[in-house]
Amino acid sequence: MKEGEKQVFLHLGQGHMLPVDEVVLIGDIESTTDSKITSEFFDISREEGFVVDYSSDEPKSFVLTGETIYLSMISSKTLAKRMRGL
Repeated sequence: MKEGEKQVFLHLGQGHMLPVDEVVLIGDIESTTDSKITSEFFDISREEGFVVDYSSDEPKSFVLTGETIYLSMISSKTLAKRMRGL
């Protein structure tokens, strides 16, 4: 970020925010975990400590950054709308 630029954040729920410039992908949990490969990716990511759960154990979406997967109780559609509105 350049000096003088304001950093913009995406609200993931429960007061947790993530800098928008770190977001690589916003995905829907239900539609993506049907895939065996994606399920394995999430399992390995959890084992390795790369998953942060902000969903109160009811994830509807995930936000992928370069290093972490954040789980959110907010739908992927709502998160995407928030990104477009910034």
